[in-house]
Amino acid sequence: MYLMHHAFRRDLGLFAAATAATPIEDRECWTRLSRRWRLFSSTLHKHHQGEDAGLWPLLLERARSGEAAAVLAAMSAEHQHIDPLLHACGSGFTVIAHTSDAQVRSDLAGHIAELRDLLQAHLAHEERDAMALVQGHLTQHDWARLDKEHFGAQYSPRDIPSVLGWILHGLPPHAVRLLPGGPVLRAAGKLLARRFARAERRTFRHVPRADRS
Repeated sequence: MYLMHHAFRRDLGLFAAATAATPIEDRECWTRLSRRWRLFSSTLHKHHQGEDAGLWPLLLERARSGEAAAVLAAMSAEHQHIDPLLHACGSGFTVIAHTSDAQVRSDLAGHIAELRDLLQAHLAHEERDAMALVQGHLTQHDWARLDKEHFGAQYSPRDIPSVLGWILHGLPPHAVRLLPGGPVLRAAGKLLARRFARAERRTFRHVPRADRS
C-alpha cells in the first residue's frame, strides 16, 4: 500500500511539471504523456476499486464501531471526488496529443493541481486513520486473500511487468526490499524498473532533472 502511495504522489508531481514544461507543439511527447497517464489513472482506479469492494467492507465488518464506519465512509466519499478529475485529466491529455490548444493545457494544469491536492489529502487521511484499522483488525491471511480476490485479480499477466516497473521506479534500495514476493520478484522488479526509467526519460524529457527525482 505504501509503495503504491509513493508512486501515486510521485506521478502527480511529474505530470504537473510536464504539463507546464512540455512545448505545446511537441505532439510526440504529449502522446507519450497521454499513454503514461493511462497507466497512472488505471492503476489508481483499480487500487480504489479494490479498497471499495474488498478492503473497506471487511474492515467495517471487523471493526464494528461508529468511529471506524465514519473513517471508511469518508474513504469512499473521497474516491468519488477523485474519479471525475481522473477522467477530466485523461480527456485533456488525449485532446492535447492531437491539438495544440493552449486553453486545453491551461485547463489540464488546473485539473492536475486540483487532483494532486485531493489525492495527497486522501492518501494522508488513509495512512493516518484507515491503515490504523488495517493494522488493528486484519491478519496477514486476510491481507493475502484481499490481494488475491480484489487487488491482484484486476491485473492480467500482461499488466504486471509495467506495473511492477512503475512501482519500483526511483525507489532507494531499502524501499525495494519492502516489496513482498521474495528475492526473485525483487530482482525482476529492478530490471523492469530500469527499463521503465528509460521510457520515463523520454516521456518527461522537458521536465527539469531536479523535478524528476
